[in-house]
Amino acid sequence: MTINILLLPILIPFIAGLFIFILPKNLRGVKEFVTLLITLANLLLTIFLFNKNIVFSLPWLGTGFDFSLRLYHFSAFIILAVAGFAFLVSLYSSVFMLGREGLKQFYAYLLITVAFVNGAVLADNLIILLFFWEGLLLTLFGMIAIGGKASFKTATKAFIIMGVCDLCMMFGIILTGVIAGTLTMSKINLPLNTLGSIAFIFLMIGAISKAGSMPFHSWIPDAANDAPLPFMAFLPASLEKLLGIYLLARISLDLFQLNASSWVSTLLMTIGAITILLAVMMALIQKDYKRLLSYHAISQVGYMILGIGTAVPAGIIGGLFHMINHAMYKSGLFLTGGSVEKQAGTTILDKLGGLGKKMPLTFICFLITAASISGVPPFNGFFSKELIYDGALERGWIFYIAAALGSFLTAASFLKLGHSAYLGKLNENNKNVKEAPLRMLVPMIVIASFCIFFGVCNWFPINKLIAPILGVERLEGHSFAGMPTNIMIVVVTFVVLIAAFLNHIFGVKAGGSALKAADHIHYAPVLSIFYNRAEKRFFDPYDIGLKITGSFSKVAFWIDRLFDALVDNLTVFVSNTLSKEIRRQHNGNYSVYLVWSMVGMFLVIIFLMYSG
Repeated sequence: MTINILLLPILIPFIAGLFIFILPKNLRGVKEFVTLLITLANLLLTIFLFNKNIVFSLPWLGTGFDFSLRLYHFSAFIILAVAGFAFLVSLYSSVFMLGREGLKQFYAYLLITVAFVNGAVLADNLIILLFFWEGLLLTLFGMIAIGGKASFKTATKAFIIMGVCDLCMMFGIILTGVIAGTLTMSKINLPLNTLGSIAFIFLMIGAISKAGSMPFHSWIPDAANDAPLPFMAFLPASLEKLLGIYLLARISLDLFQLNASSWVSTLLMTIGAITILLAVMMALIQKDYKRLLSYHAISQVGYMILGIGTAVPAGIIGGLFHMINHAMYKSGLFLTGGSVEKQAGTTILDKLGGLGKKMPLTFICFLITAASISGVPPFNGFFSKELIYDGALERGWIFYIAAALGSFLTAASFLKLGHSAYLGKLNENNKNVKEAPLRMLVPMIVIASFCIFFGVCNWFPINKLIAPILGVERLEGHSFAGMPTNIMIVVVTFVVLIAAFLNHIFGVKAGGSALKAADHIHYAPVLSIFYNRAEKRFFDPYDIGLKITGSFSKVAFWIDRLFDALVDNLTVFVSNTLSKEIRRQHNGNYSVYLVWSMVGMFLVIIFLMYSG
């Protein structure tokens, strides 16, 4: 029996992950070697598969649902990107994770995650997609849980949030299948009527929650504190963004007929704008390197949702371009944070400072990736954001203003982070800090190089990777590569970046240090109230759900106690009272017995008369 080549990106990493699980703990270096070998093999395989069109279908479980896989340009592009990030993170982790607990589980979960992501991306049947999608819920829990004692609570939180969203997605799949009469994704193209819109929204919840959008985001900052750092670079920063936005694009471009006149389009743009602003406002006030980056991992997904939600070519191209750009620079930023943590022993910003001289290559990689996420030309983030701005402005100035304000706050927060960690006076505890090892530097340098390449030569990713996803008809003959054509938007971008720099200078002088550069925003009237409540998790949907569940449990408990009291105590009281009264009436007096007999006979006669 021959194995179809489309099964290999799923089977190879999955089997290798299971193999690592059964390896003895005392075999040093084997787990790292196997992981590097398999992720490299997966990368080479996905390179070979790129630009190919392959369909594989097999009857599945005798239920009438086919195990259908489909490789075409979009899916080939995503699994190639996944393979690249998996290999770089594996190389980085081979040094960063040394001496840590749960190494077997970490590398096994990493490989199995790659297998499940490949399966979900290649799936051409909604049930098969759901099968692999749910598998990722298990590896997500496992990779967070191995972080330490406190991480189990965070893993549970992530599992519950994502599990609820997956249930919504499951309902969306059922409804879509009923409406379309098929579960084969390549055969579905539904109008956004009443039922179609409901199905779209439930599928959308599954997609944007996987990407890390609000309001399904609150586990990500917690994971930044509790989970192993390579996990943050691997899943929330790169793979989950690729997978979530891939599905959002599929349902928006293929499964449903999303257009600019649809209220669903406006809903998507609204979710994107809210996610951009609220998450970046929280990022601005963070005083921990990793936690600040985690909020930006949430904020930036808002740009992708906003771009795709515009339902116009410029916005969609920008959203998809931003998807791959974000996976690069955010993964690179988390890796720089890991280097700082590994070498300095902390990511708390007030314990850092002056590391630029001690870790120059890490600092350069940080500068490039930070400039990319801030939308500084000529890096990749500038070009994807300009396209999103263009699409947002075409749909409404309010969405463009939200995106531009988000860029201002993004640049301000990275000026604060870079200044606090890498510039200024060297902390006394960091005098002996050295540059990160080569195996940690190489992934950062590769990612930083791609941030430059995808910006300066943006025609390559836009024309070769992104534009074919939309097709000639949707592009309407336009080319979106090269320099932005809307000069007004470019001018506004430069004004926003200059304003962010001036704001940082003012904040440093007002607060007395780079760490307090955002305090004038943090403690501003009205905003301080919002920030105070947000820091106390007042707006966390998970915590709100826990409070509601706790209140309901208390009410249910007291109802149960009341019912027990009524059943147990009242029944006993009534029984005792009746028995005492009956004993009292049975006093041996024949006259009393005669009266009771006459009354009883009288009642029987009345009953018989009326019943007849």
